[in-house]
Amino acid sequence: MKVASLSQLAPGSVMEVSFGERRYAICNVNGRVYALDGTCPHNGGPLGQGAINGMNLTCPWHAWEFDCGTGAHDYNPAVQVATFPVQIIAAEILIEIP
Repeated sequence: MKVASLSQLAPGSVMEVSFGERRYAICNVNGRVYALDGTCPHNGGPLGQGAINGMNLTCPWHAWEFDCGTGAHDYNPAVQVATFPVQIIAAEILIEIP
């Protein structure tokens, strides 16, 4: 599924995209693009409206952080958000949605 153009997602930024009722957080960490579930498991915060800190995505509601590559919570790796495969084709960002 095409979610954006690479030019819309500068390095160090995150964007929120929705398909149906599901939200996704698309992150650009130093030029590498990652896709995560866009809902924080803590309290349902919108991860796609958060901020990138190093390799982590920070939830804007309560500052929970998740590794953009693995989806693991920074303090408790047993808590995770789903990650999705990303492809860049002709400067377009595509994610694989199950």
